Amino acid sequence: MRRLGIAAALLAVLSLILVWEIHRDAGKLLDLPGIVEDRLPPSPVETIPASQRAAADWIVIGAREEVKKGTRYDASYQVISYPGGDVSPDRGACTDVVIRALRWAGLDLQQLIHEDMAENFALYPQNWGLTGPDPNIDHRRVPNQMTFFQRHGLSLTCQVEDHLDEWQWGDIVYWRFDNGEEHCGVISDRKNPSGRPLVIHNAGIAVEEDCLERWEIIGHFRYPVLWDSNILANSSTKFGSN
Repeated sequence: MRRLGIAAALLAVLSLILVWEIHRDAGKLLDLPGIVEDRLPPSPVETIPASQRAAADWIVIGAREEVKKGTRYDASYQVISYPGGDVSPDRGACTDVVIRALRWAGLDLQQLIHEDMAENFALYPQNWGLTGPDPNIDHRRVPNQMTFFQRHGLSLTCQVEDHLDEWQWGDIVYWRFDNGEEHCGVISDRKNPSGRPLVIHNAGIAVEEDCLERWEIIGHFRYPVLWDSNILANSSTKFGSN
């Protein structure tokens, strides 16, 4: 019994130490490999005056806002306004990171994809049994985003090794998880020590981390493409207005 009492006392002391450690580190980012702490010096795009930022700069700024907000993953169907519609700002899917990021560059992916699908519905994936476009959800689906960027963006390499110079901040990357599900993120202007860019994405909560080669890369795009004047002209948003 005495030994049990000593063991219980030791366990209590260890528990107190653990609680103290947790409270001491409250507010700090967990020491998980590859995740960026939010108390870092300004990143390259953050040092560029707002009036001088290009589209890619604003896309990174917009994506990073999702990390700052701690946006939780929620891919559920919701009825939203059009154009410029959005789900609850504290929630969103991986695709909402891309949508919100592009809006910081003055580009409404909801409207762009809807208008393109309305005219070219048969060219988009027919995975959901629809007979026409749905502006509530179409732009929030990975296959539709990839199709739009294949049609109107610049398709780039899916290789990382020996191709680091082809991965620029503001690019959009698409992955396939081991379970077959698809995912996406925005290439950051921050890099790991070897020069590989970090990625801003949401697979549970929005984070900026070293994960570019964590999953199979199935798409790499740059948008907008300056020569795609029709898409920009038909959008009700003003490019670079933010």
